[in-house]
This record gives sequence, structure tokens and C-alpha cells, in this order.
Amino acid sequence: MRISLCNEVVAALPFAEQARLAAALGYDGLEVAPFTLDAEAPHLLPAARRAELRRIAREEGAPITSLHWLLLAPAGLSITNADAALRARTLDVMQRLVGLAADLGATLLVHGSPKQRHVAADGDAVRAEEALALAGAWAAQHAMTYCLEPLDAAQTNWARTVAEAVAIVSRIASPGLKTMLDVSAAGNGEAEPAADLLRRFVPMEWIAHVHLNDRNRRGPGQGTDRFAPVFAALHETRYAGFCAVEPFDYHPDGPTSAARAIGYLRGILEP
Repeated sequence: MRISLCNEVVAALPFAEQARLAAALGYDGLEVAPFTLDAEAPHLLPAARRAELRRIAREEGAPITSLHWLLLAPAGLSITNADAALRARTLDVMQRLVGLAADLGATLLVHGSPKQRHVAADGDAVRAEEALALAGAWAAQHAMTYCLEPLDAAQTNWARTVAEAVAIVSRIASPGLKTMLDVSAAGNGEAEPAADLLRRFVPMEWIAHVHLNDRNRRGPGQGTDRFAPVFAALHETRYAGFCAVEPFDYHPDGPTSAARAIGYLRGILEP
């Protein structure tokens, strides 16, 4: 099983040290949150900096596998808002982030960003689907995958379950567009265990990514969720994608959280 570390967990470190630490701990790569690269305009990173980041990650042993938390920066974006100027700006950022992912060597983007997809009026959900259709097509142009991330009702009111997300992406039927499973969100919002959801939806080929985290928002092994059943389901369904460790509460700190998570997960995976 290939496991990446979401780099915001260790974002206090310089990028080279993030990659070096991830590799030393046993991760196979980094899943990068663009705002950690530039807090205001990561979609406008110069070509030279993109090439440098890609080289650094590869040479340190933790190549960039994916991007997530896409619309936090620049501020004020939305895939649902009806304002024409804001919508145009959001779509431009999304397209440029797809290009950033390609330049960094990633193969996948995760669209969570719950505050930037709030549905409040008629037409909001339609606009969200139109934006995702475009994102899927842009990703396909680079032979990448763009994933709509289901998030529980405490975080968003749109695409809150894997079934809802599958219905959305299958209806759009855009090349390059898939969904995924976040174990924490599933634990806090699904009626079925994460392992059962994987057994049901992975064979349908809609799930292209998995986030590993406990429903208490800490890393795997730091709560009540058990990940052996998750890995068993992924093995049984012949899942071939990456998983990424994505805690939100870094206890007692980021590097220690990252170390504890991968130690716990690699222990489960040992034959």
C-alpha cells in the first residue's frame, strides 16, 4: 500500500525537510496543500519554483503524489456563488491548480474545501457540478484525476456522503473526475463503516483516493477507529491508488503525529 503524508502536518518545516522527514518515516510521498507553498497565490507559482519543488521532493525520497485543500488560497473563492466575477476567478484558480499539480508531478487533486462549496440558493448545486465538470476535463488533459471529496454534514451541506458524491460524479461523467473516501468524514457522517463503503464503491471505479484519519480528527492510531478493516477492504477490492495520512489535530505536534501514524499503519500492513 502506497501512503503519502499531507504536508500541512509538518508545514512549519522548510519544504526540503518536509520531504526528507516523510521519506525517513516511511511515507511514499507528499500530498501537498497549495497554501503551504504560497499563502496568497499558489496557483501563480513561477515555473522555476515548481520545477525546484518537484526536484526537491523527488531527491529527498518523497515525490509529490497529489494536491488537496485546493481553494483555501487565494481567499474568497466559491464554486457555488452566482457572482460572475467571483466564479470566473474561482474557475481560473482551479484550472491553474490543475496545471500546478501537473508541473509538480502529481497525478491527483482532492477537492474538499468545504467552505468554498456551500449551497445556499437555487442554482448553487448546478454551478458546483459545472465547475467540477470543467475540473475533470482539465485534469484529463494532463492524464490526472480530480476527486470530489465527500465531507460530513458538520463541514458542508453539499456532497456529504460517498453515495452523494458518486451520484454527482457519475451524473457529470466528465473524464478525469472521480470521488474518494475520507475515513474521518465517513466515521462522522456515514451510516456504514468505511470498510463497507470501500467494498461497495471501489469495484465501481469511482473511488480514486483515500484519506486516513480518525473520526476524532487525529491521525490513525490516535482514536477509536481501526484501520486494519480499511486496509483489508482495499486489498480485497484490489485498490491501486494512494492513501494519504491527513490528521487535523496534530497531537502532540506535527512530526510526532506523522511518525505515530505511519508506524501504526505499517504495522498493520506487515504480513
